[in-house]
Amino acid sequence: MNTESIYGLTLDQMTAWLLEYGHKKFRATQIWEGLYRKRISEFTELLALDANPECVQLIADHFAIHTMEEHVKQESTDGTVKFLFRLRDGNLIETVLMRQKYGLSVCVTTQVGCNIGCSFCASGLLAKSRDLSSGEIVEQIMKVQQYLDQAGQGEKVSHVVVMGIGEPFDNFRNLLDFLAIIKDHKGLAIAGRGITVSTSGLAGKIIEFADANMQVNLAVSLHAPNNELRTRIMKINRAIPIEQLMESIDYYLAKTKRRITLEYILMKDVNDQKEHALELAELIGERRQLVNVNLIPYNPVDEHSQYHRSELESIRGFFDTLKKQNVSVSTRLEHGVDIDAACGQLRSKQIKKSKAVV
Repeated sequence: MNTESIYGLTLDQMTAWLLEYGHKKFRATQIWEGLYRKRISEFTELLALDANPECVQLIADHFAIHTMEEHVKQESTDGTVKFLFRLRDGNLIETVLMRQKYGLSVCVTTQVGCNIGCSFCASGLLAKSRDLSSGEIVEQIMKVQQYLDQAGQGEKVSHVVVMGIGEPFDNFRNLLDFLAIIKDHKGLAIAGRGITVSTSGLAGKIIEFADANMQVNLAVSLHAPNNELRTRIMKINRAIPIEQLMESIDYYLAKTKRRITLEYILMKDVNDQKEHALELAELIGERRQLVNVNLIPYNPVDEHSQYHRSELESIRGFFDTLKKQNVSVSTRLEHGVDIDAACGQLRSKQIKKSKAVV
């Protein structure tokens, strides 16, 4: 059984691979458009698009078009759909479709589990077992798009956030291939301005990402304005303190000239006080013109019962304090609050359920 996903090849890689086997360059474009424009579900469907039978058989002999299957699907009253996909090795990953005012956004997962170990996060409840291939990340988009196609409303995924389970920059090479594939104008053609990659703060990779010039949005999970507090809730801060993180952000801002988002999950009596907001404004300092703070209400996780959602009054106070300090700030609109809203929560529950049955 072929396990390498056809979705893992960029158009250039597919072209080079077919040329090596003696096929014409245009065959790669033909297959590419079949995958991403016609959204075929089986390689044999390429024959109806006048693809060369020998070329189709060659592709089918070396690649898989399905490397995951839907295991659980939860649909929220607000239109959010959370998918739990089972991979060929039995591992489970989460993907989320969110309906926004500006379009349809998909949140993808990049790893099976997570080693960052943030003390408030459901994604890190199970340690990382492996990286996802670029094909497995792309296929999440394709599965969601096929779900939309079946609904027959002509809807199309327009935005992508790389904020699911795992640390994207810990799977760097596959992340870059994924971005190149979904941005390709001959395929899904998702605009770079509609793609956001989130990192917990791997400073070296932020610099590499700036140098890669991918022309997409970057978000950094900060969640605290000082080292003492950030180390307490995010163990990565022990290795990469805020000073080093901010240096890498400065490099990114200077290199790309693009705005950056600082994500800040508000947790009651932990990081949501006025003094925290003032300290955050001081940390941002002269970067105000190129930084936006995105305040995120905390989604409670059973295993992290020490953390609670901030009161609405505290959220408003934090927001207003930043505004008065001339910091660009927004509050994330919540999705799927009537289902397993926290990232990694559905996966964790399903794994625990499976163990209980055994």
